[in-house]
Amino acid sequence: MIEILNPTELARARDTGALVADILQTLKGRSTAGTNLLDIDRWTRTMIGEAGAQSCYVDYAPPFGRGPFGHYICTAVNDAVLHGMPHDYPLADGDLLTLDLAVSLGGVAADSAISFVVGGAGTAESDAMISATERALSAGTAAARPGARIGDISHAIGSVLSAAGYPINTEFGGHGIGSTMHQDPHIPNTGRPGRGYRLRPGLLLALEPWVMADTAELVTDADGWTLRSATGCRTAHSEHTIAITDDGAEILTLPTAGQR
Repeated sequence: MIEILNPTELARARDTGALVADILQTLKGRSTAGTNLLDIDRWTRTMIGEAGAQSCYVDYAPPFGRGPFGHYICTAVNDAVLHGMPHDYPLADGDLLTLDLAVSLGGVAADSAISFVVGGAGTAESDAMISATERALSAGTAAARPGARIGDISHAIGSVLSAAGYPINTEFGGHGIGSTMHQDPHIPNTGRPGRGYRLRPGLLLALEPWVMADTAELVTDADGWTLRSATGCRTAHSEHTIAITDDGAEILTLPTAGQR
């Protein structure tokens, strides 16, 4: 299913996007050495409830997961990159943490992810990976405009990641979003320009470049959800929800002024 939002729905999407972004920034500020991943999950549940929003994750049960996810945020540490299930783990300085959050507010969902080093003192490898995903996200957003195609976005993202020297996995990538979290079209993190669905104003997309330092192969944790690098190498992941407008792409999941 591919949805095209009307102006009223797009206004709601802006509200949802701001909420997601602000929750992520709040959680980033609280994620220090000793913070337990289960605390992050509890804080997320509280903030979603206080906003009158709904979690897109807690009851989510797609074919690639083992039953309902059962948590309110994805917390991926170091070699974990996607669908990280919160568990009893206290963060340490130097951990590379990815927080991935999707909520629905007013009937419209938004999805975003940030990666950062706990304590702020990252290694050159960690900083380079985070930077590559952020630059790829910016490139993909710049390629998203009316009349362009999904392949143009994929090519822009993949060009940045490849130039940075990272293998690219195409099993999981970006996706359409709207009244539900995951919709068509699928947006691989590499591709050929000029191919795929043609972008139209009112289309919402979640773009999410992610990399693993030295492999494109994923392995699934015993929890049935968390995806890790097959070699145990570190990983990074950046994501924004964008709206296609008459003028190009509008990023909906930027933090509000007080949270930046």
